[in-house]
Order: sequence, then structure tokens, then C-alpha cells
Amino acid sequence: MDSIEHCRFDGQLYAIIVRASFRQPGITFFSSPELSQQLAFMSHPEGKSIAPHRHNKVTREVHFTQEVLLIQKGKLQVDFYTEAESYLESRVLCAGDIILLCSGAHGFHVLEPLEMFEIKQGPYAGENDKTRFDEVPASEIRIKGPVS
Repeated sequence: MDSIEHCRFDGQLYAIIVRASFRQPGITFFSSPELSQQLAFMSHPEGKSIAPHRHNKVTREVHFTQEVLLIQKGKLQVDFYTEAESYLESRVLCAGDIILLCSGAHGFHVLEPLEMFEIKQGPYAGENDKTRFDEVPASEIRIKGPVS
């Protein structure tokens, strides 16, 4: 599927990108069970009912934060880095695109005025939640995939 990209580096899944163009009836799960964040797309016809339900208390163990970004407006460049802080390559997200950041490290550059949602496990632990490092020089950026 051209509208779904699994960003892998050295066999490790860093991100799943679902482009705004993705359409499929029913429920499509993009994330695998071992990920601590679930990402799915749902498309149902008019009249479809989803039974009332509640979610049960289930203990889950989360070791690393995984985040989902939903681009509402603008363009965002996502730069992928290894855990050792080495730059890998970049992707550009546009309005309607969604990304699940699964592993590795990442940085961002706003290419056009941006509005986006961020969804991740909480609560935010402040500076204990992340390690910041220097970004790659602009001259070394390699963008893969669509930039529209």
C-alpha cells in the first residue's frame, strides 16, 4: 500500500506513517501487539452500530513513550535518528497524515505553518521523559518519500 509506510532502519521499526489518502472499509490496525501505542483506521457505512462498551482495568507495562502525531494543517519534516543520536533520514508529513513514532530518536522542522495533535502515554514526566541532543546540519538532510 502506497499510503502506508513502515520506516525501518537496520530491521527496527522506527515509525508507521499513514498518509491522508488511506481509505479502506472496516477496521485496519497498523500497529502490532508488541507496541505500547495502538494505531487503527476505521471506516463504516451509515447505520453501522458499535455496541456500547467500557474498557476494563488492565495493567500494562510501558518502558518507552510512543507518540502519534496527526497533522491537521501545514507540513512537518520528521528527522529520524538512532538511539546513539546518529542521523538516518527524514520524511515530510502533510495535512491529514498521521505517524506513530515507535522507537529510535526523532526531531522535527516545521516547513509550513503547522497545526497538529500529539497523542502519547501520559502523564508527561518533564525533562525525565527525554534526552535532548544536537540536530543534524541542514546540508545533511535526506528526505525520502513524497514531499507534496
